[in-house]
Amino acid sequence: MSVSLYYCASRTVPPTAAEAAALERVVAARAASFPYPDEESLFLYEDGGSEPDEIVAGSTKVPFDPDRVLPVVAHVLDSVTELRRALPGARWRVHLDDLDVPWDEDEGYALPGMRDAEPFA
Repeated sequence: MSVSLYYCASRTVPPTAAEAAALERVVAARAASFPYPDEESLFLYEDGGSEPDEIVAGSTKVPFDPDRVLPVVAHVLDSVTELRRALPGARWRVHLDDLDVPWDEDEGYALPGMRDAEPFA
């Protein structure tokens, strides 16, 4: 059974050229810093998403390796946090299958309890 993170942003106004460039920079930087080249990382769908007004949408399959689950989830949620901050005024939904991932204005996205966990080596 696979588990995936899903993320999408909706807004009636499409991204400006500056916002689109910022999104591209975030995606490139986060891809370059992803620790596991053989695992799925941040993945954005072409043309936003399938829902009306979706301007960004994507998903990431969570790895089966228990030692990689939390580092991958943390990296992707940090990536989505940066994307959200690059698109002011968008309505975001981030969830791990049926579990909504909460937003914290200061800390960004994280699963409950992840902020208190020990950092991984």
